[in-house]
Amino acid sequence: MKFPVFKTKIAGVRQEFDLTNHKERGAYFEAKAGADIKKLRRYLEHNSFIAYLLGKKNSGKGTYAKMFAEIVAPEKIQHFSIGDIIREVDKELKDKKKRQQLINFLKNNYRGWLSIEKIISLLEKRNTEKLLPTELILILAKREITKRKKKALFIDGFPRDLDQIAHSLFFRDLIDYRQDPDIFILINVSRSVINERIKWRRICPLCQTSRNLKLLPTSKVGYNKKKKEFYLICDNPNCKGAKMVSKEGDKSGIKLIKKRLIMDEKLIDQSFSLYGVPKVLLRNSVPIKFVKKYIDDYEITPEFCYKWDEKEKKVKIFKKPWIIKDDNGIASCSLMPGPVVVSMLKQMVKALNL
Repeated sequence: MKFPVFKTKIAGVRQEFDLTNHKERGAYFEAKAGADIKKLRRYLEHNSFIAYLLGKKNSGKGTYAKMFAEIVAPEKIQHFSIGDIIREVDKELKDKKKRQQLINFLKNNYRGWLSIEKIISLLEKRNTEKLLPTELILILAKREITKRKKKALFIDGFPRDLDQIAHSLFFRDLIDYRQDPDIFILINVSRSVINERIKWRRICPLCQTSRNLKLLPTSKVGYNKKKKEFYLICDNPNCKGAKMVSKEGDKSGIKLIKKRLIMDEKLIDQSFSLYGVPKVLLRNSVPIKFVKKYIDDYEITPEFCYKWDEKEKKVKIFKKPWIIKDDNGIASCSLMPGPVVVSMLKQMVKALNL
């Protein structure tokens, strides 16, 4: 399966935008995809859609969906993750009143091969290695959707297994979205990108904010002379200069999630082969040979490098384009979320026949 290289460089648009700045990001999208944004807004005045986000773990599914909503119509688009639903169920099971409400809901709505008692036991003893039954995922997703008014939906985390792809073909009928188009959004991110995102991730131990030493630092960077290590300092003033740390297992990169990544790749390939469902193909990187012609410099993800200045007693920060090897071993530049979402906007217009 080949993901096309999408061109976001437009003749006549010469202004540079800071894609980490909310206001400038809005101007960027207007310059690059203004006409498409207007078409999508007009469509959403009286219509909606269901979009299934399919990508490897840590591929940016939530980031792209939320940015799409932010640009187009945040009041008409919602993103939800199956993982978030399950974590919310975990909390409900610990509350006596909410637990009984959940059991009553399952008794009235669940259809499957397992008893309600067995289902509750599975939820309480679940782990990341074993998937919950598909029929349970479906009914919990349906329950979540009934809490919301009819809106365009980005569903993250379903399908999660090969058998769930077939279920997703009929999912919109199950939730009374019969007139809505459904779309598969397939996201290609190389393992090397995911590996670096995990390895260099840093978390504030107080506020739990997540940043990345290599790709998304905070405004302050410290240096441990003894260990000869640079570290991030949380920007949250309430944390009073707390040192950000690695999560347990992060230093191993993708090693601990390799099986999950392989399954995610199979899901993407299987979904791509389906007929009759429009597909949006997003890629996170561009081969170096296409960079100058296809994208602007500021759309490339920067890699942050650090040097301790002994004379000035401070950390000096340098930026350079982040060059990675894609899964085919081709040297490529990783992209900021902005250009990926521009590609998403334009392809969604085509998928919806606008």
